[in-house]
Amino acid sequence: MGSILLAWLQLTFEKRRFFAALAGITFAVVLMLMQLGLREVLFRASSLVPTHLAADLVMLHKQYEFLYAMRSFSEHRLYAALAVPGVESVTPAYLQMASWKNPESRDEHRIAVLGVPVSGRMFDLPSLAGQMPRLDASDSVLFDAGSRPEYGPIAAMLERGSVATEVNDRRVMVVGTFDLGASFGSGGHLLTSDRNFSRLFGRPLDMIDVGLIRVAPGSDLDAVRQAIASRVPGDVMVLTREDFAAREADYWERRAAIGFIFDLGAVMGLLVGGVIVYQILYTDVVNHLHEYATLKAMGVRDRYLYAVVLNESGFLSVLGFVPGFAIAEVLYAVARQNAHVPVQMTVARAAGVFVLTVLMCVASGWLAMRKLAHADPAEVF
Repeated sequence: MGSILLAWLQLTFEKRRFFAALAGITFAVVLMLMQLGLREVLFRASSLVPTHLAADLVMLHKQYEFLYAMRSFSEHRLYAALAVPGVESVTPAYLQMASWKNPESRDEHRIAVLGVPVSGRMFDLPSLAGQMPRLDASDSVLFDAGSRPEYGPIAAMLERGSVATEVNDRRVMVVGTFDLGASFGSGGHLLTSDRNFSRLFGRPLDMIDVGLIRVAPGSDLDAVRQAIASRVPGDVMVLTREDFAAREADYWERRAAIGFIFDLGAVMGLLVGGVIVYQILYTDVVNHLHEYATLKAMGVRDRYLYAVVLNESGFLSVLGFVPGFAIAEVLYAVARQNAHVPVQMTVARAAGVFVLTVLMCVASGWLAMRKLAHADPAEVF
């Protein structure tokens, strides 16, 4: 208890330096929480489309890279899967980026357009229930209500009446909305029928981008996947829906390097906080070196002095984490409100950053403690 009290009194003796240390740790905590939170949103958003596909297996071009730069392949590859035992149904799907004109401001923005037969089912979203027949009308689309604000207040406009706009300079009617959400690849999505998709892009329907495969209940999913893969040529691949989502997330984390940038930001926050804590504790040890040497001359063991410095590290980690956590929560709310980024604080993330903060402070304290080993009363006095 004596080392704890001494650590607190010594830490708070110079208020300006004490609050400077807390500010540095708070900054590091905020930076880590924001970077890790945005990183999680990145991976969750990048997997929105694959995660919600109404399919057990997905057929893609062999040279597929990521969702919004698809490679087309013949629909015959998909229909060949119907001959495999255990396959219940197949649905061809299409995806391509287009130019969307905001019906209010007339500004143009890139948007992802997804096409599927009216009789088919692309997503397992409850918001799509009963809406597919609306897409039977020419040039009709469903708008993703989770799209970013720059596309226009489409949901509010639909409540007042029909909404007409242009996609790829072609007039379309928005006949409803569904809830999917924006991603890093596209700020919004449209869903339409395969025939309307063909009109928008001038593409033949026999060249598809995604093959959706439903497997009969009770069938061995992996066995069916392998059977399909062995039947179709090598220009396509067959993945489970979960593997498709993981592959998409892996692209943004590794090949697009965005995940690395977020990780680097978190590491930089850790290093900055560590350097600040080290400088504060090291300065504290140097400024009180005579006092430490006096205590050693009185018979106080090094272990006690080390405990004082480590207790200071513990105080700084806890007191710096609390305001950092509170500020990050506020910034999360601002991001959700203004940038429509669905970032949420999680217990696992908060606990992980707290552990990193404690380790950062303890490691800095351990480095600063080395000066105590040289606090020889004979030399100091």
